[in-house]
Amino acid sequence: MGETSWNRICLMFSLQFTVYSLQFTVYGLQFTVYRSLNIDLDDMRTGIFVGSFNPFTVGHDSIVRRALPLFDRLVIGVVGDNVHKPDMPSAEARMKVISDLYAEEPRIEVKVYHGLAMDFAKTEGARYIVKGVRTVSDFEYEQWQADFNRQIGGIETILLYTEPALASISSSALRELSHFGVDVSPYLPKKEAREGG
Repeated sequence: MGETSWNRICLMFSLQFTVYSLQFTVYGLQFTVYRSLNIDLDDMRTGIFVGSFNPFTVGHDSIVRRALPLFDRLVIGVVGDNVHKPDMPSAEARMKVISDLYAEEPRIEVKVYHGLAMDFAKTEGARYIVKGVRTVSDFEYEQWQADFNRQIGGIETILLYTEPALASISSSALRELSHFGVDVSPYLPKKEAREGG
């Protein structure tokens, strides 16, 4: 093999559309690594975080930011229809609030979904559902859901315990306080509080 071949070793990874290269030198040998900017979803570690998010609280934001390092891609699923909460703001309005909050984070996507979370996970190529747990009753509820998601859908559940300082914050509590005229903006992520979402 000629000197040129030894001096330039090309490693090709998932070449699809737009490609960038990184060059570096080890012991006098120049390496060029090519990697696609359009990565196949099957090769990415994807998780979903789902809820009605009415409203999206600082507790939700904490779970998202703590879960993000675990994944290449985190999809926030906004429930589009909830028979138990018919008076919610539209799914599109709730989605916009969250999308604006993470507009600068390319690893986060926000989508409306209908139906079961396990089906949404499959649609997004996700193998994991992230859930936040505040109380013992939360844990018991999530336990049976996790069992069904795994047994029926093959989807694993990752539970993240709420930060102690945020354990009393819930969307239902904020809705009730807001109904009686209490300013709940301190319990909403910064952009949501600024926009009055």
